[in-house]
Amino acid sequence: MACRINFNLRCSTSDTPRFVASSHALKNPTLILPFKLRTNPTNLPKLSLSTSGWLRRRRMGFVSMNSHMATEEKSVSGDRMLVFVPPHPLIKHWVSVLRNEQTPSPIFRNAMAELGRLLMYEASRDWLPTVSGEIQSPMGIASVEFIDPREPVAIVPILRAGLALAEHASSILPATKTYHLGVSRNEETLLPTVYLNKLPDKFPEGSRVFVVDPMLATGGTIVAALNLLKERGIQNRQMKVISALAAPPALQKLSEKFPGLHVYTGIIDPTVNDKGFIIPGLGDAGDRSYGT
Repeated sequence: MACRINFNLRCSTSDTPRFVASSHALKNPTLILPFKLRTNPTNLPKLSLSTSGWLRRRRMGFVSMNSHMATEEKSVSGDRMLVFVPPHPLIKHWVSVLRNEQTPSPIFRNAMAELGRLLMYEASRDWLPTVSGEIQSPMGIASVEFIDPREPVAIVPILRAGLALAEHASSILPATKTYHLGVSRNEETLLPTVYLNKLPDKFPEGSRVFVVDPMLATGGTIVAALNLLKERGIQNRQMKVISALAAPPALQKLSEKFPGLHVYTGIIDPTVNDKGFIIPGLGDAGDRSYGT
C-alpha cells in the first residue's frame, strides 16, 4: 500500500525551507517542496508535491526576526520534527557531484566534506551558545560576540561514510569534541549492528550534539544512534541530524520516535528500494568515499 507524506512549510531567517513532520503528518497527504520529485511506481511510500511561496519571504530585520523565530519555534515545532532543506546553490551543486556515477572517490569524498560543511553551517544558525563582551581593536573599543567555549558541542559521525560528511566540522564549530560511532547494516534484514561505540557514559549537561549520517534511507542506523545518545542523557532538542540525502521511510521513523528533532539534509529523494538504497540516491556513500 502506498502512503503519502505531509510536511508543513515554514521559513527561517535564512529563507531555508523547513518541513514540519509528525507521526500523524507522515501518514497523511501532502509534501510541500520548492521543487518536484517523481513518485516511485512500486508499492513504496509516495510523495504528493506542490510548490510554495517561501522564496517570496525575505528577512525583515535581525532583532525582530530573532524574536519572531523564538516564538515560532515554540508554536511550530512543538512536539514535531523539523526537516530543513537549505536552498543554497552550492548545496545543490555538491549533491549533483555526489549523484554522478562517474565521480571518482577522491572528488566524491571532497564533495561529501563540502556538503557537510554547508549543512553544519546552516544547522548551527541560532543554536550555538554565545558570550558577549568588549575588546580593544586597533581603532577603539568594539562590542563582540564569541561562541561560548564553556558550552559543550559534540560531533558524532556514524562510520564510515559519516567521517567524510563531518570532515570540516572542526573548521566551522569551535571547541567541539568528536565521538565516533560505528554502525553496520545487515544487507538482508536491513537491521543495524553497533560495532564501535566511543560515546561517553554520560554527556555533560546542556550538550549540543550533531549526529552525522550521510544516508537516511530505512532509518534503522540513525534511530539506533539517537537511542544511544538518549541513553546518555541527550534529549531530542539537543540533537541535530546532518545528512546528504534523506528518504520518507527514515523521516517517518524519526518523526514517530524523536519529536522535536531537527534534521538538515541536502535533498529528499522519493523512495527506497527493496535493498534499502535511496532512489535515485547516490549509491553506497562509504564505498564511493573510500573506493572500497
